[in-house]
Amino acid sequence: MITWMQRHRKYLVITIWVSTIAFIGAGFVGWGQYDYGDKAGAVAKVGSVTITAEELQKSYGNLFNQYNQLFQGKLDEQKAKEFGLQRQALKMLTDQALVLNLAASYGLQVSDDELLSLIKSQSSFVKNGVFNKQLYTDILRQNHLNTKEYETSMRRELLIQKTLYLFAPTVSPMEKSTVTYAMGVADKVDYKQLTPDSVSIVPDEVALKAYWEKNKIQFKKPASYELSLVRSPIVATLSDSDAEKEALRRYIDFKKGSLPSTITIEKMSLTADSTTFSPELIKEIAGLSSTKPFLKPRKVGNDYVIIKLNKANPSSAKAYEEAKAEAMVGYSAQMKKSKLQELAQNSYKSFHGTISDFITNKENTSLAGLSAAESAEFINKLFTSKEKQGFFTLKSGNVILYTILEQKLLQDPNIADENTVMKLKGNILNQKLLKMLESKYPVEIYAKGI
Repeated sequence: MITWMQRHRKYLVITIWVSTIAFIGAGFVGWGQYDYGDKAGAVAKVGSVTITAEELQKSYGNLFNQYNQLFQGKLDEQKAKEFGLQRQALKMLTDQALVLNLAASYGLQVSDDELLSLIKSQSSFVKNGVFNKQLYTDILRQNHLNTKEYETSMRRELLIQKTLYLFAPTVSPMEKSTVTYAMGVADKVDYKQLTPDSVSIVPDEVALKAYWEKNKIQFKKPASYELSLVRSPIVATLSDSDAEKEALRRYIDFKKGSLPSTITIEKMSLTADSTTFSPELIKEIAGLSSTKPFLKPRKVGNDYVIIKLNKANPSSAKAYEEAKAEAMVGYSAQMKKSKLQELAQNSYKSFHGTISDFITNKENTSLAGLSAAESAEFINKLFTSKEKQGFFTLKSGNVILYTILEQKLLQDPNIADENTVMKLKGNILNQKLLKMLESKYPVEIYAKGI
């Protein structure tokens, strides 16, 4: 069964999974500060499955990098926010959690042998035609992952696949014939792309302030920390273990308040987004409290550092004047989006643009003036619309006006093969399954501002 699932994986998990393997080489992408309520770092709960901030971070980072590739490395955080990538990342995780609840209700599990088989099949870890364990651990380490968390993610993915396998579609001759007929239609279209640059806005102070008021939870000062810090230099004549022992002695004296007067105690303030220390160390500092204020020695550059939290200042909302520049970016994007929709509504019946050749939904057609991703998205929307004339808003935020000029039927009985029909049917079944699961397992979202 595992072999079958590996072969048909792209049809089993069509709409809900962004594979952990895509983290490899993707890098780490951060996002702003969010309010997680009183749920100790959880961003959501679906049935009995909790979604953590770390899982959301990884899902968002993976999605960001996929979009960034489509935009040839030019995607920034503001554009990602306009596209709603944070919401998409959270939706992917909640969809996965719905299926995991179903798996638990069926008592499904993934064996160690199944997990090992999946990992060994991944080409990233193959050297000279065979799985290489050293390469496996090296690649994970380079991408800030350890084997435990990676294998946990892979086990989770495989469990989702096993669950969806129970609903894997079959294709009847009638279904293949129907889809072949539907996909055998070719359209010649007149189309024109509108971008946010197609419209201009005049900033309105009253409207800007109203926008800030409505969205001010998004504009926050990061949490900050007031620290005392003791350094224990790494001396060249000492081994690393001896240097660490010396640092631990200073740590104990620091806790007891018995440090020799010759040792300097530094005072430092830093914010949650500071680059003074690594993100991992910042995370540890954020975990300190008044009851546990000390952090054991951590290696930083040529020193071991011992940190004591004196005071933690939680994230707080910025005043209007402090947030005005940031709010202007979001306000302008929102206004341009609204103006763009208005322009499209007023233009789609009378525009004249570029006329395409006959196109079908099966071909990877590149349309003049559109990127490959925009062409694919537009064509997909075109062939699922019942309207001869209209406009579509793309994920990029651009709008395509269109008019279908001509249609013809293609004489190609093989235009829709079994895999194409299986993919289409599987997509529909997955969506229906998720709708059913949403009614069975409550979805609670704790994160605010996403």
